[in-house]
Amino acid sequence: MSKVKVGLVQMSCVKDKQENLNKAIEKVREAAAKGAQIVCLQELFTSLYFCDVEDYDNFDLAEAIPGPSTDALSAVAKELGVVIIASLFEKRAQGLYHNTTAILDADGSYLGKYRKMHIPDDPAFYEKFYFTPGDLGYKVFNTKFGKIGVLICWDQWYPEASRITALMGAEIMFYPTAIGWATDQDEETNKDQYNAWQTIQRSHAVANGVPVVSVNRVGFEQDGAMKFWGGSFVANAQGKLLYLASHDQEEVEVVEIDLNQSDYFRKHWPFLRDRRIETYAPISKRFIDED
Repeated sequence: MSKVKVGLVQMSCVKDKQENLNKAIEKVREAAAKGAQIVCLQELFTSLYFCDVEDYDNFDLAEAIPGPSTDALSAVAKELGVVIIASLFEKRAQGLYHNTTAILDADGSYLGKYRKMHIPDDPAFYEKFYFTPGDLGYKVFNTKFGKIGVLICWDQWYPEASRITALMGAEIMFYPTAIGWATDQDEETNKDQYNAWQTIQRSHAVANGVPVVSVNRVGFEQDGAMKFWGGSFVANAQGKLLYLASHDQEEVEVVEIDLNQSDYFRKHWPFLRDRRIETYAPISKRFIDED
């Protein structure tokens, strides 16, 4: 398959978990009606972004994977014949939780999961309180519509993660994410932060010759203190923007990606071929000094 249609679901969330799941399913249906073959939902789409506080009650939002949400989405994937990328709060065992994305193939089968590797701990993003770092390594999934790599939010900032995923054969990289602006910031800071976020991900597309799809939530949360900035986008294998969402509206968009472009760009910009892998051993150090 040389071309694939990807659907992005950028939406706001409410407190009720079932209401968010129902809303996401309706938007998956909308994307499928527009021709989507792979539909990506945003990070932790079944809830408000709860990591703004350290609250033990929020662990009640977690569920097993596979579990109730993947069961519901599997039925929808099978009915519509679409692949669904679903980011969920995973309860692995008592007291052990992950930020995890499940992949459901177009026949409804559960292909597996990716557990978020890089976990932030910033003001209003206290994820280390909730999530154990992923231990499954980086992953690619052979779906009906192509081999996809999935990373999650904070992973976006790390070229090592995207490189490894690309080297594993990912034809498209997907980033479910949840990131926003503190509403007491000035507009210049907001613009700089968003541009940095978009730029680093587009650079992953350029460096690896792989299209990148980034899907973010939108809307005010945290009692109005946080505006999730939307801005979901699709970049081709040369980093060119094929679609850019608004910062303040829910959107369901379908974008066609030409997978053959990866071969073209890798031939003309042979970054993978020219890698000096024998010189890269120091990258595994925390910092290159005498200690």
